[in-house]
Amino acid sequence: MERLNDLDRKILALLQREGRRSFAAIGREVGLSTPAVKRRVNRLEAAGVIRGYAAVVDAESVGLPLTAFISIRPIDPSAPDDAPERLRSLAEIEACHSVAGEESYILKVRVRAPSELETLLARIRAAANVSTRTTIVLSTPYEQRPLDV
Repeated sequence: MERLNDLDRKILALLQREGRRSFAAIGREVGLSTPAVKRRVNRLEAAGVIRGYAAVVDAESVGLPLTAFISIRPIDPSAPDDAPERLRSLAEIEACHSVAGEESYILKVRVRAPSELETLLARIRAAANVSTRTTIVLSTPYEQRPLDV
């Protein structure tokens, strides 16, 4: 995709704050017609700039109050680097990030209780043949902030 222009950036900023905002409302804010906004959004979607739309769910409200970050590294460094695929089926893993440093990946997980975290750690170690280092989140002042586009 060609470079984003100022109008594209304004549209992206508005959609990041409220993904259900109508094309008409966006058009009023950026000075475009509804069809022009729709064309731009469609182009941004087709180019992969906008990857999707989702509801932001409060984890605690749905019974998942414990968030942790689990750093993993292979027990055998010569083994294939396939941990993400081996762990993909574990629903408790919200995100998997490949990282530089001593660990290979950092996983963001959400569970109901410390006992579930303990069980999940055993499942991760067994499924991916990795060692783990865990950090439990005490509070989250903010997350899912809009990107500064």
